[in-house]
Amino acid sequence: MIKLFKYLKPYIWLIIPLVILTYLQVMANLQLPDYMAKIINEGIITEDMKAIYVNGGLMLLITLGGGIAAVGVGYLAARIATSFARDIRRKVFEKVESFSVAEFNKFSTASLITRSTNDIQQIQTVTVMIFRLVLMAPFMAIGALQNAIQNAPELSWIIAVSVVALLAVIIFLFIFALPKFKVLQKMVDKLNLVTRENLTGLRVVRAFNNEKVEEKKFDGANRDLMRLNLFVNRLMIILQPFMMLLMNVALIAIVWFGAQLVSNDTVEIGNMMAFMQYATQVIMSFLMISIIFIMIPRASVSAKRVGEVIETEPTIHDPKNPKKLSRDGHGKIEFRDVTFTYPDADSPVLSGINFTAEPGQTTAFIGSTGSGKSTLIGLIPRFYDVSAGQVLLDGVDVRDLRLKDLYGQIGYVPQKGVLFSGTVKSNVSYGNKKASELDINKATKTAQVNEFVQKLENGIDSDIAQGGSNVSGGQKQRLSIARALAVKPNVYLFDDSFSALDFKTDAALRKALESETKDKTVLIVGQRISTIMNADNIIVLDEGKIVGQGTHSELMKKNKVYKEIAYSQLSDEELAAIEADGKEAK
Repeated sequence: MIKLFKYLKPYIWLIIPLVILTYLQVMANLQLPDYMAKIINEGIITEDMKAIYVNGGLMLLITLGGGIAAVGVGYLAARIATSFARDIRRKVFEKVESFSVAEFNKFSTASLITRSTNDIQQIQTVTVMIFRLVLMAPFMAIGALQNAIQNAPELSWIIAVSVVALLAVIIFLFIFALPKFKVLQKMVDKLNLVTRENLTGLRVVRAFNNEKVEEKKFDGANRDLMRLNLFVNRLMIILQPFMMLLMNVALIAIVWFGAQLVSNDTVEIGNMMAFMQYATQVIMSFLMISIIFIMIPRASVSAKRVGEVIETEPTIHDPKNPKKLSRDGHGKIEFRDVTFTYPDADSPVLSGINFTAEPGQTTAFIGSTGSGKSTLIGLIPRFYDVSAGQVLLDGVDVRDLRLKDLYGQIGYVPQKGVLFSGTVKSNVSYGNKKASELDINKATKTAQVNEFVQKLENGIDSDIAQGGSNVSGGQKQRLSIARALAVKPNVYLFDDSFSALDFKTDAALRKALESETKDKTVLIVGQRISTIMNADNIIVLDEGKIVGQGTHSELMKKNKVYKEIAYSQLSDEELAAIEADGKEAK
């Protein structure tokens, strides 16, 4: 919590008046019992109505002032806490956005969601309590104790016994409840994970008739969380009835022993009544402090979890002395003896990778599953950094470029089409906010999605649901391709981006792309021979190494791995027909 308090600095100008108002509220509360004692001692007993009216009027004014101060304290505490939580939430979000794949592997998505919502909410709640109670409770306890002793020092032992009993219960709760708070947040993580997994895989769950299995899994996580919450809340709920019992016992003891002192003329009856109120204030102050001490452990667990995200330094970041790309560059990509090993992996996924992708050419990658195709493509936009060797863009190592400059050169289409809630227009122009309607229409036309968009009620202004759930897989892929085209980059990366398309649409799309990307560097990861066979250079990967490189016809003559892939997908007649179509298209 202390580390996160640095985000309170912008709100010092609100904290100062908050402290002043808290002090005024406490002073008002501490004055009331004294005036009540004066009304009894100087007014009621002596039947002096003037004393009653004067002291009563002052009590009303003090109460009004204390009420105004209390409202001000509540408003400022809420304002500071919500702003504080907003700033932390923004910081967490900004940090998560800067994470590379390596950091995402450290924190699960479900855990990051919990830390950004539930954990920060815990911090916000305890911050409000700190400003409303922690600032007030010590002043109140000390002031009430001092005034109580002044009014009836002979009864002060009752307060001491009550406070000791209350502290004993608080210590007991600490010992049993504190270890459970950390477990509680992990269980919230688990519940979020199960829920998210179930919702994202709902179609698969239904297809395999596994609703009951998933319900059982969710019910298990839900019940575990419920049981622990019940255990913690049952412990916490002990405090309030115990406090009420303690307070009533203390009041009975004050009346019992105070009555004897009044009868002996040792203490005036007004002073005894004031002492009762001060005793209540002391016990309530310690109760407020105890509530905070109970809430702080849970908030500290949440603060630690949030702090872990904020303090995690991304492995991919801008260089200290960035280089600039030449204005004459056209997106030439070069891999020089590149080796890459995933963090904590024993063996490299890629090793000894050397090739050059020239502007105006299409370079394709093919290989068996797990051969490293997508990993290789991911090294260009620095989703990971190479373990050895260099990846060059127009002669400059990508690690020497600012990420913003690097991303500005790349149009990336992921293996799985990702769309955002909004419209067709907002999704296609996602990487280029300055894209005109003409640019968007051109991109959708090239990506073979124009016909589908025109059928929509509002055209490019039609709604796209979160994750593109209201469009098909093929439409999602084509919209992702249109988004990359709208950026107008020098380098296009297609990571198996045609897998959801039928052969007719695939062929039409590749033909349209040829004219759009004729002066650009195009790199394609493909699973289908028909998708990549017309590429200028086809690179065959096997177990993370290049085992062949050349055109389709060259590889068919001399590369065993490529021939095996080709014949596993197509017959001799189909290959001949596709080659003929390719020659006609050219």
